[in-house]
Amino acid sequence: MAHPMTTKDGKPFDRASLESLMRRRLFYTPSFDIYGGVSGLYDYGPPGCALTNNIVDIWRKHFVLKENMLEVDCTMLTPYEVLKTSGHVDKFADWMCKDPKTGEIFRADHLVEEVLESRLKGDKEARGVKVEEKEEDPKKKKKKVKNITAIKLEDSVVQEYEEILAKIDNYNGEELGFLMKKYDIKNPATGGELLPPVSFNLMFQTSIGPSSNLPGYLRPETAQGQFLNFQKLLDFNQQTMPFASASIGKSFRNEISPRAGLLRVREFLMAEIEHFVDPEGGKKHQHFDEVKDVELELLNREVQLAGKTHVETTKIGKAVEIGLVDNETLGYFLARIQLFLLRIGVDPQKIRFRQHMANEMAHYATDCWDAELLTSYGWIECVGCADRSAYDLSVHMKKTGAPLVVREPRKEPLKIEEWQIDIEKKKFGPRFKKDGKTVEAAIEALTQDLREKLALDLEKEGKIIINVPGVGDGEVEVPKELIVIEKRTRVENVREYTPNVIEPSFGIGRIVYALCEHNYWTRAEDEARGVLSFPPTVAPTKVLIVPLSSHGDFKPFVRTLSNKLQDIGVSSRVDDSGASIGKRYSRNDELGTPLGITIDFQSVKDNTFTLRDRDTTKQVRASLDEICNSISNLVTGTEQWAEVAARLPAFEGQEVD
Repeated sequence: MAHPMTTKDGKPFDRASLESLMRRRLFYTPSFDIYGGVSGLYDYGPPGCALTNNIVDIWRKHFVLKENMLEVDCTMLTPYEVLKTSGHVDKFADWMCKDPKTGEIFRADHLVEEVLESRLKGDKEARGVKVEEKEEDPKKKKKKVKNITAIKLEDSVVQEYEEILAKIDNYNGEELGFLMKKYDIKNPATGGELLPPVSFNLMFQTSIGPSSNLPGYLRPETAQGQFLNFQKLLDFNQQTMPFASASIGKSFRNEISPRAGLLRVREFLMAEIEHFVDPEGGKKHQHFDEVKDVELELLNREVQLAGKTHVETTKIGKAVEIGLVDNETLGYFLARIQLFLLRIGVDPQKIRFRQHMANEMAHYATDCWDAELLTSYGWIECVGCADRSAYDLSVHMKKTGAPLVVREPRKEPLKIEEWQIDIEKKKFGPRFKKDGKTVEAAIEALTQDLREKLALDLEKEGKIIINVPGVGDGEVEVPKELIVIEKRTRVENVREYTPNVIEPSFGIGRIVYALCEHNYWTRAEDEARGVLSFPPTVAPTKVLIVPLSSHGDFKPFVRTLSNKLQDIGVSSRVDDSGASIGKRYSRNDELGTPLGITIDFQSVKDNTFTLRDRDTTKQVRASLDEICNSISNLVTGTEQWAEVAARLPAFEGQEVD
C-alpha cells in the first residue's frame, strides 16, 4: 500500500534525489561497478563507513556496556551439520516463482504485493487522485510493475486487496500460488504465465578445506556461534544467570530478487543479542520498571489477520500486563530498541512494532516483534526481537551431547518420586550385540507414564516390548532378567535447566538507509542540494574547518584547530578550496556535517572563531577553548545547539550563505 513518506521538514519526499546524493557523495556504490555490478551487493564509501561505525559505536554503548553483555566474534563459515541441526537447512527459505519462457525469477510475496499495489494506484488515478511516480534509475534492473493503468476497481475489490497486503507476510507458498491464480498475476514485463511458487533456501553454500569433503555455508545470522559458545560464556560469567552475549558481524542471504537498494542485499552487517533467561518465573527482567512507561506503537497479529494496519499507542508495561507482549524481558528489549533508534536520530513518527503472524514466525520463535521504520519503500523491518524459547540450545545439546544447561544449587532439596530403570549390562550386551546402544537409548528415552505401564507388564508377563525403529521389525522384547523398573525417591540438590533466549537482531544497513531518509530535506533557497540532519553523535564527520581564504596567516590556525579536535576525539575536514564559504558549507550539509568553524581575519587578531550550526545556519563566536568545549558537548549529546547558542555570543557580522 502507498505510504505518505515526507522529508524531515514535512515536505513530499523525493527518493531519487536522496539516492543520487548518497551515490554522488559516496555513501555507497554498487560493488564491481566497472564490471557491470552484481545485484544485492554494495560497497560503502568514507561517509557510509563513518556513519555505520558511529551507529555501531552507540549500539555498543547502549546495549553491550549498559547491560554488561559478553561480546563475541564468531566465524562466518559454518559447517553443514550445525545449520542442519538448527533447522536452517530445511526451513530457511522464501517462495519463488519462475517464468518458463524468459527464465526470470520472482519472489512470490513481493510480486503479489507489487501487482496489487500498482492496481490500487491505478484505481486512485481513475478516481481522480494524483499518484506521483518517481523517476527510477535506469541502472537498477528491477523487475517491477510498469505502465500503471488507471482502472477503477469495485470498492469490495479495493478492500480485498488492502486486506491481502496487510497480511502479505502470513501466506505460505500454496496460498501465494492461489492468490496469483485468483487475481491473474503474471510476469509484469511480458504478461507471461508463471510457474507455481517453490521453496528456495537462502543460504550461500560452500565447502571447507582443499578436499571439499566438509560442506558448509556462509552464516545467515550471527546467532549460532553464540549458542555453541553458551557453556563457555556461562563459565566466564561465573555461572551467573541471567546474562546476554552480543555479536556484530557480516551475514549472508542469497536473496531471490534483491531490490530496494540497501534495504534488501545479499551481504549485510548484523548486530545480535542473545539474552539467556531462566524460563521459571515468567521471564522477568530486573530493570523492567525503568522502561515500563515507554510508549510504543504496536500492530498486533489479530489486527493484521483482520486485514487492518491500525496501530495502538501502548505503554510497554501495559502490553506485558495484558499478555499482548509475552513477557517482561521481551518487553524490556522492545522499549530499549525504540530508545536506541531515537538516540541515533530516527523520526519518532516513523517507528512501529509489528507482531509476527503464525505463518511468518521463524521456526524457532514463540513470539516475535519487528521494529519497522517508515521509508519511501513502505514499512521496513529493521530490528527483529524474538523469544527463541529453548529451541537452539536444546537441539544442539541433543545432537552433540554437550551440556548446554545451567546447574544451580537449590535452596531447599527437592524430593522426586519417579520410575527408574536399571539395565543388567553384562547380559544386555550379549543379547542385543550391535543393536545394544540403540535399544538402551530407546529405553532411557521412555517417559514416566510408559515406564509405569511397562513396570506392570514386566511383573505380569515377565517381559516388556518397546518400539525401537531400525532394529528388527521395530519392536524389541526385553525379558525381566535384563531389566528392573521400580518407583524410587531421589533427592535433587542441584537444579538443571535449559535457558530460554530473547534475541534482538539489528540489520545495521537497513537502519543506516532509513536514518538517511528520516534526516533528509532541502532548503527552500537551494532545492538542488539536500541536507542530511544527522545528530552530531552519529554524523560521519563532525566539524568542517573553513579558512576564509588561502591567505598564509590562516594556515597555523587550521593546523591548531585540526590538532585540538583530534585530541578530543572529534573528526573534522578542512575545505580550503576557492569556492565561496556558502558553497563550501552547502557541500558539507549534504554529507551531514553538523558543525562548521570559520577562520577569518578576526581569528588572526584575537584567536576567536565562529561556530556554525548546520540546520539553522546560525553562528556564534568564541575562543578556541570555548568552541572546542561546545563541540565536545554537542558530539557527546550532553548539550544541544539551542543551549550553545544561548550561552555564547551570536555572530551576525558576515552572511555565509
